[in-house]
Amino acid sequence: MTHTENVVLVTGGSRGIGAAACLRAAELGHGVLVNYVSNRQAAEEVVAEIERAGGKARSVQGDVQSEADVLAMFAACDDFGRLVGLVNNAGVVDRHQRVDEMTLERLNRMFAINLVGSFLCAREAVKRMSTRHGGKGGAIVNLGSASSKIGSGNQYVDYAASKGAIDTMTVGLALEVATEGVRVNAVRPGIIDTEIHASGGAPDRVAKIESSLPMKRAGTADEVAKAIKWLLSDDSSYTTGAILDVSGGRAILP
Repeated sequence: MTHTENVVLVTGGSRGIGAAACLRAAELGHGVLVNYVSNRQAAEEVVAEIERAGGKARSVQGDVQSEADVLAMFAACDDFGRLVGLVNNAGVVDRHQRVDEMTLERLNRMFAINLVGSFLCAREAVKRMSTRHGGKGGAIVNLGSASSKIGSGNQYVDYAASKGAIDTMTVGLALEVATEGVRVNAVRPGIIDTEIHASGGAPDRVAKIESSLPMKRAGTADEVAKAIKWLLSDDSSYTTGAILDVSGGRAILP
């Protein structure tokens, strides 16, 4: 197997914002580890696209809510090269429900994937990148959501709450490792035209609300990925603890 110098791990990298982030991370000259849960073919297509452009990539199966899977993902990363970047992108939404309709099963799944999984991956990334642990530094980019500011009432308050916790985690971890060569930032997308809406039972959500958005359109996965690329790169060397809204103005609405 090909070994490369620097590696970026993108969780949930087989589709949507994750896939776009993989392609943009490869432009930095890093090897890219494309994580997926079940759709190996989609992950391999991202790998192939990176390789066609002259980059290096591998796919790795793993569910971020499983500690064993997370450890295996990072072991695969160690086999590939030196970790210099983590994109905590893996996440789920669920069907629109009021809080008084939500089951414990739904809540446990939401927070296990969106929040605990991000913590587990950040933990393993810091162990490899922090100078405190003998590392040479790196960058973590978390995926938040504009929903953390607007609450998403009558839709998915649980999802919004999980992303609000990502905001807090980003700031706290950034301060924790600021002197250890590790920068921690987040991007907070608004309505982005990806498959995640269909997975939450609302495939027509973008078309329904586009006209109400400040820019009268949804964003694209690549528009978010370009922000992720900047936060991974040395161009943002003095940026840590920042939460960058890529929401077309949606996050500033009352």
